[in-house]
Amino acid sequence: MNIKKKLGLALSMCAVLAILSGCGEEKKASDESKNVDVKVASTQEVEDALKSKDGKDIVLDSRINDAYNGWAVEGAKRGGHLPASSDFSADWLTSEYDEKNNLEGRTREEVLNLTLEQKGLTADKNVIVYDINGKDANKVASYLIEKGIKNVKTYNAKEWINDSDKELESYKNYELLVAPTVVNEIVKGNTPEGFTKAKNIKIFDISWGDAKESGYTEGHVPSAVHINTDSFEPPKTDKDGNTSWSLADDKTLEKLILDSGITADDAVICTSPEPMAASRFATICYYLGVKDVRVMNGGLVQWKSLGYELEKGENKPTPVKEFGEKIPARPEVINSLAEIKEIMTSDEKKKDFTLVDNRTWGEYIGETTGYSYHKKKGRIPGAVFGHAGVKNSSSMSYYRNINKTMRNENEIKNMWEEDNINTSNHLAFMCGSGWRAAEIYWYSRVMGMENTSLYSSGWIDWSNANYPSEIGEPKK
Repeated sequence: MNIKKKLGLALSMCAVLAILSGCGEEKKASDESKNVDVKVASTQEVEDALKSKDGKDIVLDSRINDAYNGWAVEGAKRGGHLPASSDFSADWLTSEYDEKNNLEGRTREEVLNLTLEQKGLTADKNVIVYDINGKDANKVASYLIEKGIKNVKTYNAKEWINDSDKELESYKNYELLVAPTVVNEIVKGNTPEGFTKAKNIKIFDISWGDAKESGYTEGHVPSAVHINTDSFEPPKTDKDGNTSWSLADDKTLEKLILDSGITADDAVICTSPEPMAASRFATICYYLGVKDVRVMNGGLVQWKSLGYELEKGENKPTPVKEFGEKIPARPEVINSLAEIKEIMTSDEKKKDFTLVDNRTWGEYIGETTGYSYHKKKGRIPGAVFGHAGVKNSSSMSYYRNINKTMRNENEIKNMWEEDNINTSNHLAFMCGSGWRAAEIYWYSRVMGMENTSLYSSGWIDWSNANYPSEIGEPKK
């Protein structure tokens, strides 16, 4: 994917260089060092706020997103969040963020202001911010007060979270989005009890280019083996001179898996400077038949935020001869171009099927292709707009927090409801060529949605086949 490949390389290199040397202009939230005296909420006040139905009370989890999702980290005995609470991690105030070169052209403060708006955090709200370390809640509370939200209290939820009689909520399949804290323990040889049934845990770093040009040799999660994205989607040029980067055939994917030392019985953890790439490869592994596949939440940004070291140099895989399953073991995970054409041109077959177009609005209505190497504009007739980013075909701003972790599940589902996406249908996610859609597909699995798939070929292969298309805003 020419521009995407180059952009992926630039993103990977910038992320790695930023992690290693602080490149890029970063600004932390303006109030991080201010010491604001914040009142403390009682457990009864927290319980009342969680049960409140008038919309005036908001309870926020200020811990790292992995704790909210369901991981028992940072000394907690249980994972998950207080029922009905939302999230605003203290990490968002200070995580690595390039003020000048991010894909949406937004400053940190602009991103955080949008986050406040999306969560309904306005001056008239009563907000309780909780943590378990006595630090994170005060940071977030101080920030909210600085933003004009005056009625803010903090709460140390350690006793609540460690009390098995108190209710907590977690994402149904939170384990699929593994916490960097847990990956770090695995790297150190301290695999948490019950983490996996697999005998072998193998970590991979997925990015475009060879080990050197991708930035892998300059910094990756320790023990991770590099996977070049061109190995699973090699460039192809058709008779009309159109170049595309589509998913390779099953035989090519099988060879890649074997050469990379992966069997169906291994536990595979996918990491990357860019979560899209990690999700893309994770989906491929799951499609082929790997029984335990995870994506590391937040990529290298979150890894660095937690203070973990990167490893330099290169780790070579030990190839295997047998995968252990018939490939693909899960053909239903990835829809082919032929399958989508058959479904979308049949009123009967698409009755309980929704093709979710995860591109920018400009791509969806045909104002832009989103790619320098692809000239055809438009959308697949019947596809429903489902967001991804605002301006850039590599942006995932609608599905991520500022530190590249997964956005709140309820906010994603509310967005889909506003997009008229019926989650009772089978949802097939698509974009231009499968990258953005793969990340969203993976998040759908984290949320426990079983009736979803990835249409990997996307708009590019559909339009290159000269199948019917539409432009302009859809009729209501």
